[in-house]
Amino acid sequence: MKVVVFTKQTFDTEAKITLDDQGKINPEGVSLIINPYDEFAVEEALRIKEKTKGEVTVVSMGGPKAQDVLRQALAMGADRAVLITPELEEMDEYTTATILARAVSRMEYDLILGGWRAIDDGSAQVAGRVAEILGLPVVNMVIKLEIDGGRALATREIEGGSEVVEVPLPAVITAQKGLNEPRYPTMKGIMQAKKKPMEKLALSDLGLTAEEVVPKVRALKYFLPSPRAQGKIVPGEPAEAAAALVRLLREEAKVI
Repeated sequence: MKVVVFTKQTFDTEAKITLDDQGKINPEGVSLIINPYDEFAVEEALRIKEKTKGEVTVVSMGGPKAQDVLRQALAMGADRAVLITPELEEMDEYTTATILARAVSRMEYDLILGGWRAIDDGSAQVAGRVAEILGLPVVNMVIKLEIDGGRALATREIEGGSEVVEVPLPAVITAQKGLNEPRYPTMKGIMQAKKKPMEKLALSDLGLTAEEVVPKVRALKYFLPSPRAQGKIVPGEPAEAAAALVRLLREEAKVI
């Protein structure tokens, strides 16, 4: 079975985000990691590979630094990688999905996996858009996946419980926390990753032009949330403190 996995390079979840003079996110001093939900997808692909003696291809899009997440996936056990460097000033989910779908359409695949959302923008749109473009069924937020012949049996999270969905392959499946526990790359895997193939593609290699992938949505402004105001301690005896607290809630907080 041939499995394609989408991976994205994101800011570390512990990173402190700042804005530059133009109001854009400042990447200086911020460590970059593989999107955690994509890591679940990579691990699931590797488990399927081990059961079916298949092949795993990891795909990412971005600048040269995006090679790092691909190398990590290769060190975990993926067979080959594809890095797409569109060199566009602006991208949105439409742009990303259009480019990824074109790249995947050039490959042989039985299953496409990815994280259900990226922790930086949180849009949870790209995998579904790719499925729509390729005409494939999609199951989101999967916490258990079974492959049986030409069908996938996926257990997914829904509000208040879970549901089981069966779809024919090929299909797009997005991973949720709980699907598995990603493995750590071994030293042997890290050394082997250096010798595994990594194909690098520009927009023109996919037969696309910048005009064909113009974003449908643009971010006009970024801003940080307002800092939380300091709390107040109301001193005094219980009765006096309670009366003072009620007054503050009514006159300052204006919640009563």
